[in-house]
Amino acid sequence: MTPYSFAGAMLIGASSSAVTPLYRLYQQSMQLTPFWITVVFASYVVSLLAALLTVGGLSDYVGRRPVIFVALLLNAAAMLIFAEAGGLWQLIAARMVQGLSVGIGTTAFGAAILDTSRMRGPLLNSVTAFLGLTAGALGTVALMMFVPDPLHAVYYVLLGLTLLLLLLLRFMPESCSPKDGALASLRPHVAVPPQSKPVLARLTPANVAAWSLGGFYLSLMPTVVATAMHVNAPWVGGLVVSALMLTAAVAVAAFRNWPARRLILSGTSMVPVGVAVSMLGIGQQQVAALFAGTMIAGVGFGATFSGTLRTLLPTAHAHERAGLLSAFYLQSYLAFAIPAVAAGLAVPWIGLSMVAYVYGAVIIVLTVISWVASLLVER
Repeated sequence: MTPYSFAGAMLIGASSSAVTPLYRLYQQSMQLTPFWITVVFASYVVSLLAALLTVGGLSDYVGRRPVIFVALLLNAAAMLIFAEAGGLWQLIAARMVQGLSVGIGTTAFGAAILDTSRMRGPLLNSVTAFLGLTAGALGTVALMMFVPDPLHAVYYVLLGLTLLLLLLLRFMPESCSPKDGALASLRPHVAVPPQSKPVLARLTPANVAAWSLGGFYLSLMPTVVATAMHVNAPWVGGLVVSALMLTAAVAVAAFRNWPARRLILSGTSMVPVGVAVSMLGIGQQQVAALFAGTMIAGVGFGATFSGTLRTLLPTAHAHERAGLLSAFYLQSYLAFAIPAVAAGLAVPWIGLSMVAYVYGAVIIVLTVISWVASLLVER
């Protein structure tokens, strides 16, 4: 089931990022401000988090295939709503349905990958999200360049792929036997074991910074490229977003044998450097510098993400890991959404360029805090 599950996880991730390069077109056609673009993005994160914390473990009790079926159905519904969206509230509805699909599907596909590949499963799950986000943004960029109506074509392509996976699902064997406890599993369980709290506290600034960076790119970066840098081609913003996610995926795969300590120190060193170069590119309106900074920051993002999980999870006992992982994702996805919404809200007051500079400065400070804390702990 691994090839199917890997393809499904990639599709779910690609569907979630495919809309990002189109934000600029939505702004023009629907007269949306940057704040409303971040609200659309945040609605996706909120529904994703709600699904993750409630039905995230449901496939352990009812089997992988039924949960995957529901996730793919929701993804198909989201694509249809996107394709017919004519205003802000349809975009928000589509994003919320999509968030449910991603929250349900990510855990089910990830668990199915682990069921059939215990050796490669952790690595596949680590890179799948980044690769899916990259594929979605790049696919949309390609359609924007060669198709006259990308606001519809993007979603019809993804709808077709989703329907294909729904048809293929009937031929996929079940990798997890149903068991009792499905209803009890729906109760959110978020807990940080006492022995994990010092580690989480030390890594929280870097984790928040990394996910905030991702949230800014997936919500506002296309607008920054078009408005603050005066780049007329709307697909350039999509390429910048793709560069962040692709380099993060490469970092996770390339550094998989590094010790967690080295990953943390490297990640928290590269993120501030990459962000600083990116901010310089925005200020000087140099797309090449923005790409260079984005790629450096992307490597740091991937290293920080991988190092944080590999440092944090071993501190919990087996029966504590689910609660700790839920706490980690709660923190991560809140950092993914809340700073982006705050940035969108601040744009009318201080301008888009200044928002980007302040946002970048906060990310730099947070990563440096974790870098110093990690050094002090080692000493």
